[in-house]
Amino acid sequence: MTTRGSKILLVDDYPANVLVTSLYLEDFGYACDIAVNGAEALSKAITGDYAAILMDVELPDINGLDVTRMIRSHQGRHYQQPSLIIGMTAHAMVEDRNRCLAAGMDDYISKPFNPDLLREKLHDGITSRITSIAA
Repeated sequence: MTTRGSKILLVDDYPANVLVTSLYLEDFGYACDIAVNGAEALSKAITGDYAAILMDVELPDINGLDVTRMIRSHQGRHYQQPSLIIGMTAHAMVEDRNRCLAAGMDDYISKPFNPDLLREKLHDGITSRITSIAA
């Protein structure tokens, strides 16, 4: 099953991270929209059709954990299929991963990330969602 062409929402406020990550996403075959803060991420997430959201945990206005909770709440109230949300943070402790998962994220990756690991997490997560929708 191919995930090429799927649209990803990249949420990050640091321009260098946006540039590098978006280039990888393009190389992986994904289309990419960008949000640079939590309010923009929430707006795009609830109005867009994204196969996945890469969510920076530390954002300048609303942190990524709270944005994720708001997205999940909106999806639940509107009976929408939950988006794949992968948390991205420079913190690589087990507690950080657990906070991401507790907020409603599906997975977590530390920055700087291994491109092959990011590709795998996106492919596997998107594929499992496509499969569950089709079932």
